[in-house]
Amino acid sequence: MSKSLLMATVALALVGGTAHAQQRLQPGAPAYGDLRQGDEQLDSGEFVDTWTFQGRAGDRVSLSMSSGDFDPYLLINGPGDFSDENDDGQDGDTSAALDLRLPADGTYRVMATSYEPGESGRYTLAFQSGQAGRMGTGVGGSIADRIGASARRGQNNVLQPGATVREALERSDSRLSTGEYADGWRFRARRGQTYTLTLQSGDFDAYLVARGPGGLSEDNDDDPGSRGSTDSAITFTAPADGEVQVSATTFEAGETGAYSLTLEEGGQVYAEERGSNGRYGRAPQPDRSQSAPSGAPIRVGETRDGRLGQGARTLSSGEYVNTFTLRGRRGQELDLRLSSGEFDPYLQIEGPGGFSAFNDDDADAQDSRDSRLIVTLPADGTYEIAATSYEAGESGRYRLSVGDGSSYRPQPQPNAPRGQGPGTGGSLRIGDTVGGALQAGDDTLDSGEYVDTFTFQGRRGQRVAAELTSSAFDAYIMLTTPSGNQIENDDGDDGTNSRLDTALAEDGEYTVAVTSYEAGETGSYRFSVMPSQGSPRQASVPGGPRVYAIMVGVSEYGDAQSDLPYTDDDALKLAETLRREGVLNPASVTLTNAQATVASVESAFRRVAQQAGPDDMFMFFFSGHGSQTEGEVSQVSAIEPDGRSEGIVLSDGEISDREMARLFGTLRTRLSLLVLDSCFSGGFARNVVDRPGVMGLFSSEEDLTSAVADKFEAGGYLAHFLRSGLSGEADGDGDTMVTAGELATYLRREFTTEVAGVEAETSEGQRNYQNLVIDRGGVQVDDVVIRLADNGRMGAGSH
Repeated sequence: MSKSLLMATVALALVGGTAHAQQRLQPGAPAYGDLRQGDEQLDSGEFVDTWTFQGRAGDRVSLSMSSGDFDPYLLINGPGDFSDENDDGQDGDTSAALDLRLPADGTYRVMATSYEPGESGRYTLAFQSGQAGRMGTGVGGSIADRIGASARRGQNNVLQPGATVREALERSDSRLSTGEYADGWRFRARRGQTYTLTLQSGDFDAYLVARGPGGLSEDNDDDPGSRGSTDSAITFTAPADGEVQVSATTFEAGETGAYSLTLEEGGQVYAEERGSNGRYGRAPQPDRSQSAPSGAPIRVGETRDGRLGQGARTLSSGEYVNTFTLRGRRGQELDLRLSSGEFDPYLQIEGPGGFSAFNDDDADAQDSRDSRLIVTLPADGTYEIAATSYEAGESGRYRLSVGDGSSYRPQPQPNAPRGQGPGTGGSLRIGDTVGGALQAGDDTLDSGEYVDTFTFQGRRGQRVAAELTSSAFDAYIMLTTPSGNQIENDDGDDGTNSRLDTALAEDGEYTVAVTSYEAGETGSYRFSVMPSQGSPRQASVPGGPRVYAIMVGVSEYGDAQSDLPYTDDDALKLAETLRREGVLNPASVTLTNAQATVASVESAFRRVAQQAGPDDMFMFFFSGHGSQTEGEVSQVSAIEPDGRSEGIVLSDGEISDREMARLFGTLRTRLSLLVLDSCFSGGFARNVVDRPGVMGLFSSEEDLTSAVADKFEAGGYLAHFLRSGLSGEADGDGDTMVTAGELATYLRREFTTEVAGVEAETSEGQRNYQNLVIDRGGVQVDDVVIRLADNGRMGAGSH
């Protein structure tokens, strides 16, 4: 049976809520659900729970659904009409499984359902995700799956240096959890010896994994020394004596065929290329000759002389590089120095747990181009030191030394303004990065933590990211505004480093206290204040005409309903506001009065929805009469607890809450906004705001009427305040982004001030007051509704 994804995503028959619908999946964490009566259903009768996750283009995703109560079925859809589905993961297994690579950035919806209509029971949903290539430990699934998953040979297959084995991956072999066949091999490694593993096949895209003593963890898809090849190669220097386990497998699930696997002693450890954040990635095609051996061991107290230039390996950005390996201990302090009189040196060290530190110029040596790093190692293991240059193509002799950093004390800089020497703080400009150290003799907080203080000048609306990183202590930042308000942060995204991303609330001098979480902690740090585009989710939201809108206003109803003042103007004025702000896409449609028929509105909705993509915001706006019906039209349910259905009244008919939900189900946008300024409009909330990325704004509760905003010459209060909010009034922090939280706060504040005491009534004549209804659903408070053009809102130099 093949279920239609169009049916699953567009034609969901909403007959009840489920505790697990629209929950977010987390990689590596199993999710548990229960299909039962009251859940949403597909048109064909199967119960369904919907889960979501954020994906990036090229990510490899593995999904599996298992149940002892029913036959599971998985469906997925995402940006750009992407869709896939699965009934049975493997032959004879009723579990459902999907292994796929994501085509685009955006939100993906996973629908957990059953093979047959009406089946119910508990299920488990497993989710693994990783960057292009393999997931988790580097290949996907657990290490136990990947190392030692040999079907015919187990781990008794020993590789000998200088020898090549020829075998085949076959359908009788064991399979990894993500579907790839794999053979396991092993060999004994000696500490300090360099080894090269090469996996070649003309039948499949080869993939290699190696795990071993001393934290050895290597995997590879394509041989970096053979551009365009699908063969796989790994070269590494063994950090310790012991047995190395090797998995020979494939890049894609289900591939089979013959292969050869070769183990050699010696070889080139591939350099890594420096990215924009100072980290390194794989260099594409290094030279095999080099004056200083790459990956050569170095110890504390040793000094090495070397040369960068022709014959050395190069980074993809053009710099020559030599690398050295060092065995380090947790808590060990190092003083790394790279000096040269012939080029501008650049140092980096990387190690276990994603540890990375880098430096261009020694902060203690005024006017020197030499590079110096003072680091405290976070764990036992092997560290790689890269000696390279600041500019591409620079060459010449250098000296690298590795010293004991425990006695390091930063030297004062006599010309630094207000104590800007390392470890003492000073004044910065937005965009600056400085190095320093917390140490005995520094100022202390009342609670005993050492502290360095920095200041910078800021303007209201500038968004900045203050970041403090240290491998020596648990970083802590405290930001004080010109008026004395304080914002603080303990841990950033990576645990012990601190990152504070905020929009500045006022003009003036800001003070940042760089300190530690625990009293008495000391060590070196790196501190920066940089322009920011907000959180990664905010930064990815583009500006410009990204609002795709259907704006409908009906004032003239003829004999069907009483006419309403200004409601047609509400739609026209909203379109003009969005156009003036530069955010309205030309594909948007405005319909008023006789133009606003049921057929024309639905046609415009479909046409605009087809053009709006995963980077866009869709808005449906209506100002006019609303309706409420009961009896045979609707039944009491979780969606309609009062047994009544709501609708918006157009020039020739109505669109119900259920029909609006069907239309919104066709959207594939970053965020969708339903705005209804009409009587009983709050009744649309449960029908439409039932999926990720949908937010609803309604002028009244579902059983109450809405009033005309005569004093603002507007058809409704919501329409009036929405226009002013989206023109910048709702941008509370002035960073040119109107977020969902800011818009909700602004509208509630204006309703409290201006609409308090406005009377409303139910269809039975019970009297009350008009109250705004806002339902953000799964939309987070910092999700961007629109990104406004600057237009002078922010000061010079703001971002």
